[in-house]
Amino acid sequence: MAALPLAGFRILILEDEYLIAMDVEQLCRDHGAEDAILIGSLDAIETELAGQRFDVAVIDAMLGGRSTLDFARRLAEQGIPFVFATGYDGTAGRFADFPGVPVVGKPYGGQELIEAIASVVGRGTAQATLEPNT
Repeated sequence: MAALPLAGFRILILEDEYLIAMDVEQLCRDHGAEDAILIGSLDAIETELAGQRFDVAVIDAMLGGRSTLDFARRLAEQGIPFVFATGYDGTAGRFADFPGVPVVGKPYGGQELIEAIASVVGRGTAQATLEPNT
């Protein structure tokens, strides 16, 4: 039996669509994630993350109509790997400050997202940036 690519990782999921967040959480757990932290708004980040540790993040590019790019910059500065998951098209310029960070377009397949997460934590082979399905 192959090792689960996300085994032991705690994953932060920033997603404002509850059903999508729950699907991503279950997908991550099915692939070995130890835990998932679901946050649906930028306002909740500071309070809900206080004292919590996570190893990798899946970041929706917009939460409640607000950009998450500043939060992504903070993660990059701290050396915390992450993946963007977005439904917005024309993203090439939007993510120019994040070379090498996978961008998975919504709607995405579960395997596509898992491969992107595994690649940023060094457990996958998908090294190329994934472009959104537009």
